[in-house]
Amino acid sequence: MPETDDKIHEMTSDDRRMKVRELAHAVGISTERVDDILHEYLDMRRLSNRWVPRLLTFDHKRNRVTTSKECLAMFSRNPDEFLRRFVTVDETWIHHNTPETKEQSKQWVARGEPGPNKAKQSLSAKKIMATVFWDAHSVIRIDILEKGKTITGEYYSKLLDRLI
Repeated sequence: MPETDDKIHEMTSDDRRMKVRELAHAVGISTERVDDILHEYLDMRRLSNRWVPRLLTFDHKRNRVTTSKECLAMFSRNPDEFLRRFVTVDETWIHHNTPETKEQSKQWVARGEPGPNKAKQSLSAKKIMATVFWDAHSVIRIDILEKGKTITGEYYSKLLDRLI
């Protein structure tokens, strides 16, 4: 049934989200046979979408390519100077809590009484935003965002002024 395999391959290439039963109905074969063709002959598997922080527009991608090419050209001209001057920045949430130690949670219990229970600690809702700058040699600056503040253009402008 090579023509059936080809037809299924063509249909799945057009619409990767097509359901097995839709393929079976369109081609006129059983769903089990479609599943077998997809897995065994076309070596396809069904995967869920991967979550990414954000989807980039065409302009964002083009800007990243342009910037990367400019950096590569500067690196090619003088690698040591480029690495000495190149600074990277990233933000990260730092979760924090001060859980009670095992020693601190001990209690006196009479013989025959059950011991105390304690739920396992999960990540605390307490968190802070840290902006970290580093170069090829070390961390240059860590900035902690004040509670209740948000990251804005003005915040970044002042942060870069302090970095310089």
